[in-house]
Amino acid sequence: MKFVGIQKQIRRNNRKSILLLVAFPLLVLASVFAVVYFTTFDEYGNANLTLANELFINVIPFVTSIVLVWFLIAYFAHGKMIAMATGAKSLERKENMRVYNLVENLCMSVGMKMPKVNIIESEALNAFASGLNEKNYTVTLTRGIIETLDDNELEGVIAHELMHIRNKDVRLLVVTIVFVGIFSFVVQIAFRSFLYGGMSNRRNNKDSGKLMIIILIVSLVAYLISMVFKFALSRKREYMADSGAAEMTRKPWALASALRKIASNHHVKQVKSEEVQQMFIENTPKDTSASMFGGLSGLFSTHPPIEKRIQFLEQF
Repeated sequence: MKFVGIQKQIRRNNRKSILLLVAFPLLVLASVFAVVYFTTFDEYGNANLTLANELFINVIPFVTSIVLVWFLIAYFAHGKMIAMATGAKSLERKENMRVYNLVENLCMSVGMKMPKVNIIESEALNAFASGLNEKNYTVTLTRGIIETLDDNELEGVIAHELMHIRNKDVRLLVVTIVFVGIFSFVVQIAFRSFLYGGMSNRRNNKDSGKLMIIILIVSLVAYLISMVFKFALSRKREYMADSGAAEMTRKPWALASALRKIASNHHVKQVKSEEVQQMFIENTPKDTSASMFGGLSGLFSTHPPIEKRIQFLEQF
């Protein structure tokens, strides 16, 4: 993979963030229109585009309001949500000067403000960065990765997470998580309604059962499209963070060595949220529901294969 400069990557991620803020609401509206269109018929039982357009225009303000409220809540409360999902707590300086020294030295070397440092009490080896601005940027490490890696390896991992912050990857990821969460929520609600209410509804009203099927299919398709887009962004950002970490530490071999150790024991079992799992330095399809896609799991993987990342680092 060709190396891209930090400033170019930041500009690229800023553009992507703007595009996502436009693309995902449009996908939501397109999904709503599809549902309206496939459930609107004239007196002869044929699809009525004119009536569908009228109904769609009437629901646009309602749908837009829901999306906006959802986004604002998730955007401003994401830090607390992540902490609750992971059980992470603040790592005090006096508890581990080793980690703080590594973080401070790396931040000083590139002139960035030091982020908060959190810890997850898990024997697994993993880490992630989160936050939307300098006030809440955070690097979270598991107990296992702190105690298992040597200083050079841990420095490489921390540098990788700092690069996610410098590249604005964390902000881009939060935006994608928020909007994909909308489709995920709709799919779950539609599926549960179909299972628990669909059969009884169809006994009384065939149209009601048909509506639930259409909503389920449309929302599922929209969800899969949004996931593919999100995962493609995630895979590329990992390569960028790896290359940036190698440049920051001048020790690409150290991060490669850390990834080898992480590969064998990376799954943080207490973290059930797939959205949070994809933020970790390593996350594979078998850790999430993406494994259900079998041979297509690579398409739905949030991270490139760790073997390829190691080979990439060994090119430096």
